[in-house]
Amino acid sequence: MSGFRNIFDQHNWEEEKASIYAKTSRDVEAALAAGKRTLEDFKALISPAAAPYLEQMAQQSRRLTQQRFGHTMQLYIPLYLSNECQNICTYCGFSLDNKIARKTLNKEEILREVEVIKAMGYDHVLLVTGEANQTVGVDYFREAMQLIRPHFSNISMEVQPMDQEDYAALIPHGLHGVLVYQETYHQADYKLHHPKGKKSNFYYRLDTPDRLGKAGIHKIGLGVLIGLEDWRTDSFFTALHLQYLEKTYWQTKYSISFPRLRPCSGGLAPKVVMSDRELVQLICAYRLLDQEVELSLSTRETPKFRDNVIKLGITALSAGSKTNPGGYATDLSSLEQFEISDDRSPAGISHMLRTQGYEPVWKDWEEGY
Repeated sequence: MSGFRNIFDQHNWEEEKASIYAKTSRDVEAALAAGKRTLEDFKALISPAAAPYLEQMAQQSRRLTQQRFGHTMQLYIPLYLSNECQNICTYCGFSLDNKIARKTLNKEEILREVEVIKAMGYDHVLLVTGEANQTVGVDYFREAMQLIRPHFSNISMEVQPMDQEDYAALIPHGLHGVLVYQETYHQADYKLHHPKGKKSNFYYRLDTPDRLGKAGIHKIGLGVLIGLEDWRTDSFFTALHLQYLEKTYWQTKYSISFPRLRPCSGGLAPKVVMSDRELVQLICAYRLLDQEVELSLSTRETPKFRDNVIKLGITALSAGSKTNPGGYATDLSSLEQFEISDDRSPAGISHMLRTQGYEPVWKDWEEGY
């Protein structure tokens, strides 16, 4: 199959990792001085050698973000429709081998969740499920979107990877964006963490953004689960993937998320722990590489960290999130997929943003435009 996998197969994980860790202060200074930065510059900016330059990176990242996005911050919220899942994933509370009560929202429950989310002020919702094609497949998504679409300007989803024709079939029902995280680009560790289920197919997941681009999805979200493998090497492969997609599907918008491994009932401890300073370094490195990409930070992070980092490159925040199906109105006690750290209300986040001179934006775009 043509597409990103052909480029991916030309790169060796260990060689790229060694290249990143071999970068010097001279490489970092050259990257900071560059007009248009390359992936080699990105390697330097995420390398250990860049740590002493964090203040310079942050200043440049802030300036570039404000030039492109102004003083605005997009707010979004996940709506978990189901925790049914046919995969075994070592890090996820919804994993098939976790003995938990499974729940999939029916029509009445969906509308009750929508009512609460709308009352918070949102006009953009992210639909999330476990990966269970028999229970929450294309037909379920179509029916859910038909219920939800009258209440929101646009709908995004973070569900199991699907075929190109499935994505295309959902666009007329309001599908605007799709988030699909590779989790890790390290093939051996990917298999270790996904031993059972369709998700164990590394290349099918890797090919998903290509299928999304061909289907004409408006926005594609990328990312890895930080903590499964070396975050620097995983981030290089994410940037490689991003640049390929931007060149190939140039009419599509792109976003990057930074989920750090959080406690869940799976109980997996991170293989690699990323410090707050390192996460700031990564956020700034992405902005210095790509002025157009949207950078998103979820409620996995603490209030203090989110308050301090928003000016350094972030363009989207979640707020008021519940990571369990029915968590807003219909089943408050069901198991969360992972623990959140920032439990402030959307109104509280909005107030914080305004005190810092930012305008909260409650939807991604207006369909009429």
